[in-house]
Amino acid sequence: MEATTLKTRRDQIFEVAQRLFRTNGYNATSIRHLAREIGIEPASIYSHVSSKEEILSSICFGMADEFFESLEEAKKQTGDHPKEQLIAAIKGHIRVITRHINASAVFLHDWQYLSPEKLSQFKQQRERYENEFQAIIRRGTESNDFKIYNEKFTVLTILSALNWTFEWYKPNGPMSADDIGEYLADMLLNGIRQD
Repeated sequence: MEATTLKTRRDQIFEVAQRLFRTNGYNATSIRHLAREIGIEPASIYSHVSSKEEILSSICFGMADEFFESLEEAKKQTGDHPKEQLIAAIKGHIRVITRHINASAVFLHDWQYLSPEKLSQFKQQRERYENEFQAIIRRGTESNDFKIYNEKFTVLTILSALNWTFEWYKPNGPMSADDIGEYLADMLLNGIRQD
C-alpha cells in the first residue's frame, strides 16, 4: 500500500511540475511553489524526488525514450521503405508530443537547464535521434524517393515543424494526433518528393 501511495504522490509531483515548468519556466518554478500547488509541505517533496533538477532530468530523458521507441516502432512497421518509414516516424513523433503536451514543452524548452553531465548526455541523444531521421532521408535519396540537397537541413526543418505542435494542439480540437501527423507528413514530403 505504501509503494502505491508513494507512486501516486510522485506522479502528482511530476504532473504539476510539468505544468508549472511549461507555464512559468523551469527557473521561475521553485520547490516551494510546486509544494504549494500540490498542497503539501516543501520538505515532503524530497521524500519523492531528490531535487528540482531530478524532475527536469526525468522529464527530458523520459520524453527522449518515448521518441526513440516511437521511431523504432515506425521502422518495424514499414520495413525498408524510406518514404513509408518517414511518414510513420513523423506520425509517431506527433503522437508522443500530443500525448504529453506539458512534458513536450519542458523537453523542447528547458533542457538547457540540465546539469553539465546530463546536458552532455541529452545533446548526444538528440543528435542520435536527428541522425536516425537523417539515415531515413539518405536511404530515400539513394532510392530516388526524395530529392534532397542537404540532409541535415531537411531533418532540422522537419523536426522544427513537428515540435511546434505542442504550442497549438488542442486535445478536443477538430484534428486528432493522427490527422495532424498525416497532414504534416503529406505537406513535408511534398517538398522533398522526387517527381
